[in-house]
Amino acid sequence: MTNLDPEIYIPFAVLLGLLVGSFLNVVIYRLPVMLEKQWRIAAKQHLELPLDEEDQKPFNISTPPSRCPKCGSPVKPWQNIPIISYLLLRGRCHSCRTPIGWRYPAVELLTGILFGIVAWRYGYTWLTLGGLVFTAVLVALTFIDADTQLLPDQLTLPLIWLGLLFNWQVGFVSLPSALLGAVVGYLSLWLLFHLFKLITGKEGMGYGDFKLLAALGAWLGVSTLPVIVFVAALVGLVAALIMRAAKGQPIAFGPALAIAGWLVFAANSYILQGIQWWLHKSGFI
Repeated sequence: MTNLDPEIYIPFAVLLGLLVGSFLNVVIYRLPVMLEKQWRIAAKQHLELPLDEEDQKPFNISTPPSRCPKCGSPVKPWQNIPIISYLLLRGRCHSCRTPIGWRYPAVELLTGILFGIVAWRYGYTWLTLGGLVFTAVLVALTFIDADTQLLPDQLTLPLIWLGLLFNWQVGFVSLPSALLGAVVGYLSLWLLFHLFKLITGKEGMGYGDFKLLAALGAWLGVSTLPVIVFVAALVGLVAALIMRAAKGQPIAFGPALAIAGWLVFAANSYILQGIQWWLHKSGFI
């Protein structure tokens, strides 16, 4: 890519992130519903049960158009402007004044900030373009798993292949490191899952977690996997302490993996320095 001033491409990345975040809100809500509908229809067909009217209605990322879940009023184009529409509407439906969830603008703002950090970190390069795709998918996976305990194959598997293709053509790491990262990432959690199940008789995580760590390995290389797992364990521990009031409720590990993977992607050297400092202060080294 040709040279471009940071004063131009970083704000552009933030603006792009706001727009992508608005789209991710749709994906986060609709993709699990689409999967549930597909599974329900498949189960009915297997049992030779009739499909009802709701089963036959089209439902995908674009159909039907977005509308208020309370009054059914359609969302107009100007009401889809990231952040601004939420502020203009004062966080309420324009028709029935039902409150709009705060998470919609939060996802938009978060994606905008993360996109800006990626652009600042990697500059006006192809690495930034890859990093933006990587970031967007991780944001979607984080919120979907937090909501539904699902890491859809429709996102994790393309993320693996995109990581391998990107490192083949451009590269955060070498292709051999990416390939080994994908394999080791999957197998390490697969082995941990089966050991935990053998010892406790319980399933400690889902297969989506294996695929997500494989995707992180495909993008960031095999050498980053120990750091990712370490940081993910810390994030998961903090989440468990915060959510201990909801005793007995399972805690999704996918968000911890996604957060750890993105942190390593954006600041691997600083994280390694922090871990080394902590180990030194703790007397381990």
